[in-house]
Amino acid sequence: MVAWHEKSSTLNERTTFAQRTPSGLVVWRQIAGAVARRIRWFVEEGEQVDHGQESGFILFGSRIDLYLPLDSEVLVKPGDRVVARSTVLARLKEVH
Repeated sequence: MVAWHEKSSTLNERTTFAQRTPSGLVVWRQIAGAVARRIRWFVEEGEQVDHGQESGFILFGSRIDLYLPLDSEVLVKPGDRVVARSTVLARLKEVH
């Protein structure tokens, strides 16, 4: 199934990565499309992930679903062009 289809997030090959941050849980799910079918992660369980760090990729593109804490400030909107390791997608609320 093509990655942009709403049911692809439950029917296609997918992997999920979650990271606890001081601001809350951040989860991203890589979803393979009809052609891709190959998902690669570069991080291991328990590894610290930092801003701009490569964490994985999907061959031939596809889709990422990103789940942020509710009080995050989302900086992009549907249709915006984003560039991996360059575009800031959101700011998490700072915890003092």
